[in-house]
Amino acid sequence: MTAAFLLFAPPATAGILSPLPPPPVPKENLQTPEKIELGKKLFFDRRLSGDGTMNCASCHIPDKAFTDGQELSLSYPTTRNWRNAPTLINAAYFRHLFHDGRAASLEEQALFPIMSPFEMNLNLDFLEEKIRAVPEYDGAFRKVFGGEPTRMRVAMAISAFERTLVSANAPIDRYLAGTQDALSPEARQGYGIFTGKGKCADCHSGPLLSDERFHALGVPEKTEHLKDPRITATRRFVAKVYGYEDYRSLEEDPGRYLITKEKKDWKAFRTPTLREIAKTAPYMHNGTLKTLEDVIEFYDRGGGPGNRELSPLGLTVKEKQALKTFLVEALTGDPIAVKVPEIPR
Repeated sequence: MTAAFLLFAPPATAGILSPLPPPPVPKENLQTPEKIELGKKLFFDRRLSGDGTMNCASCHIPDKAFTDGQELSLSYPTTRNWRNAPTLINAAYFRHLFHDGRAASLEEQALFPIMSPFEMNLNLDFLEEKIRAVPEYDGAFRKVFGGEPTRMRVAMAISAFERTLVSANAPIDRYLAGTQDALSPEARQGYGIFTGKGKCADCHSGPLLSDERFHALGVPEKTEHLKDPRITATRRFVAKVYGYEDYRSLEEDPGRYLITKEKKDWKAFRTPTLREIAKTAPYMHNGTLKTLEDVIEFYDRGGGPGNRELSPLGLTVKEKQALKTFLVEALTGDPIAVKVPEIPR
């Protein structure tokens, strides 16, 4: 055994990361090629927005790892979203969708953006009639589902397509399977920091590199966001919908608290997957950290004001660089090729 291998060998906690298994598929919505293709067409169809200007791919762009690359997600005209667009890659594996975990399945998640007034803003009754009025869609739904288009079948088809967006065969998968040279020496050093001194794997563990839990890390609000009346309206609207009594005086994002009303969830957000992390900037629920260097510095400081979980790490400059190298080199899988389909007229 060489000295170099001893230096970069996985620590005793290496089992906390693991290769990605095939995505789970609910028995109520089994995958078929025809359903996946129908879902892909709907995903790229601007009919699914109120004014015909947006589709799912507006905020989940294939070339941007199914994010939109913006600080805050793209918004319906005259409105502004209040959160960053999370990647759809590997969304099939999550038990909680959205930054606040409000949806328990892709099928439940799919309709939220369509009907949201600050996203695609389309009434779901009208959605059904728009899709039923297109002969190609009507025929496709009857072939795939044995019946006419409905909002739930729209959600099921889109979900079937989204379950194909899987990041697999990343260098970390090959490394964990025993191929030592799948990671460069610096990336192997970064892996040791990730699972050791950096404490990243305390939350970013398992095949998804996420514990799927919710954490309040003190991610700062941006002054610009707090002063934007469009974001204020969005914040108040969502809080009102979720029964937050004093929604008009709310001046920050309560995170998971809006869903559970539990004090521990105040400003807590879901741990995101780190797979494809090099392609999903900017980071955090409000996109306030622009680069991976910013993210590493945030954690090295011990999080933001009021955080209840982090403490300073004391990483050296070389350790930070090695950690970044691991994140960039090790967690990027094979390219996900998606050809934009021809949309029915």
